[in-house]
Amino acid sequence: MMTGQTITTEHYKLFPSPRNTHRVIFEHQVFVPHPYALIDLPAMRLQGRYSLYSACRLSDMKQGQLVTFEDAADVATFHARFVP
Repeated sequence: MMTGQTITTEHYKLFPSPRNTHRVIFEHQVFVPHPYALIDLPAMRLQGRYSLYSACRLSDMKQGQLVTFEDAADVATFHARFVP
């Protein structure tokens, strides 16, 4: 599933960020409908691992970014700290 530049899942077409330390699509996901927003995940001091992808949501072809988290608590931290 992680071969090549593009990853297609049930809900998204993803393009991995070259800055990803972990090239894994984690269970907890947040779609950010701002394709050009800067998302500085290391500055958020999250507890678990995370990854970031440019994304196209297949249900409506909306462009944005998908942030995936290993730890469910990091989703709340992301929502509290992210400002587009």
